[in-house]
Amino acid sequence: MNRSTLLNIVAMFLLGCVLWQAESFLGDYQIYIAKLIFINIILALSLNLIYGFTGLFSLGQAGFIAVGAYVSALCILPPEQKEMMWILEPIIWPFSELFTPFWTSVLAGGFVAMIFAFFIAVPVLRLGDDYLGIATLGFAEIIRVLIVNATAVTNGSLGIKGIPSHATLLACYGWTLFTLIVLARLVFSNFGNVLRCIRDNEIAASVMGINVFRYKVLSFCIGAFFAGVGGALLGSHLSTIDPKMFNFLLTFNVLMFVVAGGLGSLTGSILGATVITILLEWLRAIEEPMNLGFIELPGIPGMRMVVFSLVLLAIILYRREGIMGTRELTWTRIFAFLRRHKA
Repeated sequence: MNRSTLLNIVAMFLLGCVLWQAESFLGDYQIYIAKLIFINIILALSLNLIYGFTGLFSLGQAGFIAVGAYVSALCILPPEQKEMMWILEPIIWPFSELFTPFWTSVLAGGFVAMIFAFFIAVPVLRLGDDYLGIATLGFAEIIRVLIVNATAVTNGSLGIKGIPSHATLLACYGWTLFTLIVLARLVFSNFGNVLRCIRDNEIAASVMGINVFRYKVLSFCIGAFFAGVGGALLGSHLSTIDPKMFNFLLTFNVLMFVVAGGLGSLTGSILGATVITILLEWLRAIEEPMNLGFIELPGIPGMRMVVFSLVLLAIILYRREGIMGTRELTWTRIFAFLRRHKA
């Protein structure tokens, strides 16, 4: 075991210990934001594998997140609650009797999202660039429409309420670690080198004997799996889901995490998701009335997104590669920075 691996294990353990005691020094709102940060990190990592490392411009993440959220909700809701909640049309078997532990429901949400991704990937991934983005966006909308109309399974436009809140802070942290470790093992292996080769020059990768289509499908399905995992956690975290939540704006938010952090950087996705989630919540204050002593400013609804858009424009203009670019934040870089700072 090398020094970096040992330091990673110690850092993950210490952060886990801090989060275990978080309820004693953090309020409910702070814990809510912390869980949302971990979920957004999972979603950002899932899209970064597809877009950042493989170069597939996918706009279908909202569809996979929706699949994960609904599958997990159907798995953890008690049968009695389902019977009372499905008003428009009775829920059909076997979903009426389905009841599993939370971790099983999260994995189920990921696997079902991966199955959907496979059937989407086979006809769509032969396209490229903008055409691929338009096609995946269309499939995400198809999934949302299916959810609205499959009333006997999804409760239609009424959505699902009262989902058990099993997505605790430690659970979200654990699934984030699982996502990060699996994707790190993939992208820093020969598999990851192949994905980068496809991203940089697909024709050259094909000439070298790489089955480009096979690797694209694999990357797309793995990314969809973790998007489904994030969706399962999001549904349990919010305790309420409905089809309107999973529109293009959700995909745009996840894409924003990835681009702001840096395409092709795992630590960039972590930083991007963390900074933007905190910034979006912190900017809510500017929509409230403010008394500066000499002047009282009225609250302006929507001003939060105006300021946030200006921040994004600044990032695009002055830091186009994102916070990290394609680099990773490693212990070697941290120690080198500390030595330079000390000198």
